[in-house]
Amino acid sequence: MIETEGGFKPKLFLLADAGFEIYSTTIEAKVDFVKKNEDLVQRFVEASIIGCYNYLYGDNETANPAIKKDNPEITDSQIAFSIKTMKEFGLIESGEALEKGIGCMNAGHITAFYDQMVKAGVVNADLDVEKVYTTEFICKGVGMDIKN
Repeated sequence: MIETEGGFKPKLFLLADAGFEIYSTTIEAKVDFVKKNEDLVQRFVEASIIGCYNYLYGDNETANPAIKKDNPEITDSQIAFSIKTMKEFGLIESGEALEKGIGCMNAGHITAFYDQMVKAGVVNADLDVEKVYTTEFICKGVGMDIKN
């Protein structure tokens, strides 16, 4: 939109380009809920991943009206540009997600980001970072067949 309306190509600055190892979008739930509802959580995570693959690589025409209803200023061309940009910059699929599926994360990546945030003074160094995430429900290749 900036390029079309403003007549210039904007510069994009990704946190990853500045050396920050961060996952931009996560599914969050309380630990107790996850422990008591593992099957439900697994199905929710898998449905989210499959929905993402379908939206990016399948027919997204049924989803776009809902997006535009909640965002009346958005146009079909902006949606198409957003999808193209997400793919081009690897915003949804990069790193381990390329081989193990959308949503895949790894402990080393999470710990590296935590260490960066400690160094920056954003969080305390005494947090047990392994208690704030799980990879139990991801990295299973769910939905990758939709892409092909």
